[in-house]
Amino acid sequence: MASFVKIPPNLKTADPQGSDILAAERAKATFSVKDLALLTYGKEFFDIKDRVLSVIENDPTFDKNELYYMGRTEENKWGPDETSIAYWLIDIPGVFSVHRSMFIPTLRDQGTKEQQEKFLIPAQKYEIIGCYAQTELGHGSNVQGLETTATYIPETNEFEIHSPTLTASKWWVGNLGAVANHAIVMARLVTNGKDYGPHPFVVPVRDMKTHEPLSGVTVGDIGPKFGFNSVDNGFVIFDRVRIPHFNMLANFAKVERFTGKYIKPPNDKLSYGTMVLIRTNIVVGAQYTLARAATIAIRYSAIRRQFVDKENPTKLPNGRVIETSVLDYTMQQYRLFPVVAMSYAMLFTANEMRRLYDENHAKISMGDFSLLADLHASSSGLKSLSSTMAVDAVEDCRRACGGHGFSSFSGFTLFYQNFLPNTTWEGDNYILNQQTARYLFKHYRQLLNSKDSVSGTSNTTAAYLQQYLRNPNQVSSVKEASDFNNPEIQLTAFAHRAAYLIANAVDQLDNHNRTWNSMLVEISKVSRAHCQFILVRNFIAALQITNTFNDGTRQKLLDSSPSLRSVLSTVCSLFALWTMEKEVGEFLISGYLTSQQTKQLNTQVLTLLAELRPNIMSLVDAFYLPDFLLHSALGRSDGRVYETMLEWAAKEPLNSVRIDNNIYNSRFLKEGQDDSTLRPKL
Repeated sequence: MASFVKIPPNLKTADPQGSDILAAERAKATFSVKDLALLTYGKEFFDIKDRVLSVIENDPTFDKNELYYMGRTEENKWGPDETSIAYWLIDIPGVFSVHRSMFIPTLRDQGTKEQQEKFLIPAQKYEIIGCYAQTELGHGSNVQGLETTATYIPETNEFEIHSPTLTASKWWVGNLGAVANHAIVMARLVTNGKDYGPHPFVVPVRDMKTHEPLSGVTVGDIGPKFGFNSVDNGFVIFDRVRIPHFNMLANFAKVERFTGKYIKPPNDKLSYGTMVLIRTNIVVGAQYTLARAATIAIRYSAIRRQFVDKENPTKLPNGRVIETSVLDYTMQQYRLFPVVAMSYAMLFTANEMRRLYDENHAKISMGDFSLLADLHASSSGLKSLSSTMAVDAVEDCRRACGGHGFSSFSGFTLFYQNFLPNTTWEGDNYILNQQTARYLFKHYRQLLNSKDSVSGTSNTTAAYLQQYLRNPNQVSSVKEASDFNNPEIQLTAFAHRAAYLIANAVDQLDNHNRTWNSMLVEISKVSRAHCQFILVRNFIAALQITNTFNDGTRQKLLDSSPSLRSVLSTVCSLFALWTMEKEVGEFLISGYLTSQQTKQLNTQVLTLLAELRPNIMSLVDAFYLPDFLLHSALGRSDGRVYETMLEWAAKEPLNSVRIDNNIYNSRFLKEGQDDSTLRPKL
């Protein structure tokens, strides 16, 4: 449909040009952007990303101008890494996303060798399409409260899957509304009259030939929702559906054939393997979300000019005074620079979480469950903290873009909508905080009642709790503002504050008759403090050791580039100190900081903003987020912000329509050059 709007080709933006602004910003950098990108992501990631991006950018199937009409991706004979990066770049929740991210990993981790041969191999070939049916209409985060039952029938050696109530309907199941033909159903195992709680079962839901619902299965889509509209979230109700004994995933817990005897797993948290993986992936996704929001807002803030700073006016080479770049205003720096720091902090923690997940998976395969409890607690709390941080930061970055932040062309609207559910799914954030706190309280009680030393232990939680027990009245050694840059002071501050909150909560629960419900606010603060300690610890540790990536290349960039180490140290300090300032009340209550030191803390945060200003553009460039992914007029890497806004506006479908409000004219609408649409006669 032809547009009536034609942008005058001779118009250009007022000087300075966006491309010149970004070039000048990048010239200020004191480090190599490529070196930082290699340090954080590794060479293997870039090789895969560049290869996949070259395919996607040149394939009209993935043209983002057709964003709302896209279907499924072509696999191009890619492996899991290539496919994962492709989905990330395309940035649309795919119809097979849950099949890849939850159905397949659950089969791989919780299925026996025989079950993997029957279900996993066909799933990897997309011969069967699966989903993960856990959440119910009446229960979500409370997995133990699920109502769907799986009753063992010894006479036929089958399980009967049943929805005993309306609220037992499985709900919000990704890929189930229209696509999936199999589901991993979390149902209460009942055998020999005893309820053993939720266990995973592979349940066929649609006929493999006709795709019609199987007998006893009521299945459909749940309807419109806020975001993720390209994923067919569905519901399913089971009316005494029989499945073979073989279909209970039995790598850990088992039911003996015909006797119905229950054989419990070696660890009661093994069934949460899929959730731990998803929560780890949410931490990874939060990092990308933070990086994306920061990149758009920083680039646009450099180009956007508002008002003249009379004390420090900006001048062009010809001497003409121009409006000041929004990025030069301290308030804008205070809003945006910490988001950049958050993203780097989250990146190093995401790397560590993936490493721990892989290590835990390897240990479990050898019967070693030593990492499981800590990983489960950490993944719960970090999922909560990271998704909350990311959602809040995206909104802050959008607002920092002023009026244009409300436009879909800003690049914020869709990806904000699609990330927002992360605060709820795989466990509501406030519920997950309780899981983390329970683990910490248990750990603290054990140490409180034990005389064993934890010196040399690899458990950092035990280490900081033990340190607190040795010296609960420890105070900061800060004398002047710059002392806050000391990583040891930063780490000690976060450890002391977290330990104080844990100790106080345990004291209230154990010695002052406080109920768990009455302590939920304090419990949430405990989880947040512990996970902020993890973020700070991982950031500091990343600057002290050489990183190793999957390709085996040891990155020695920090040792060979003092300027890179210096910049990252500044970013690390900004994250730690800005977070301390936001949570300053707890650092004061714990007794670690004095009121005078909090003033010095604020001074140092502002000093760090000024130190980062020359490098801030290159810090977001080092995220290496292609324009194809950003799909943002405001965040373009070439600085063509205003040109793109007009070009995209001209393509708005409404600009292909003319409305004639003259009530005496029979023609009401004109579409492009075709005005055949007639207005009904009055």
